[in-house]
Amino acid sequence: MDVKIGREQLLPVLSRVVAVVERRQTLPILGNLLLRAQDGGLIIVGTDMEIEIRSRCLADVIEEGEGTVPARKLGDIVRSLAEGSEVRLKIAGDRCVLTAGRGRYVLGTLPAQDFPLMEAVSPELVMEIEEGILKRIFEKTAFAMAQQDVRYYLNGLLLELDESGLRAVAT
Repeated sequence: MDVKIGREQLLPVLSRVVAVVERRQTLPILGNLLLRAQDGGLIIVGTDMEIEIRSRCLADVIEEGEGTVPARKLGDIVRSLAEGSEVRLKIAGDRCVLTAGRGRYVLGTLPAQDFPLMEAVSPELVMEIEEGILKRIFEKTAFAMAQQDVRYYLNGLLLELDESGLRAVAT
């Protein structure tokens, strides 16, 4: 895998995905992000085995491929780069070489096939909703949600979607 991407395009996407990766994990691979270069873009995937975040950004793909890199280290390196830097990520074998300007960083990788991906779900019903309306639905229902109940299923919000619309339920 070999890609070139601007720091400003990579950093927001990377920050979103790194947020799901826990600092202390039971499996070493869960501390890594899956990077996949394909179709003129870079797909970044992070998971904690309960939540998976997948985000895509445009990139100059020199060579398609995939690999995993340590999430926090990559995030810290990209954050520390000068604004306007062009980042080149090249994964070959068991290492990832990141170059930007005169800086060169080498990160250890783990095999991409070991990365736990969640099953893709094919939607039965699709609905588009404005961000503000969805936020209002959450705000009007959240008061009824349990906050720290040991019965974890009560700590959430049920969204029911059918032909008539969207219903939010909390107890």
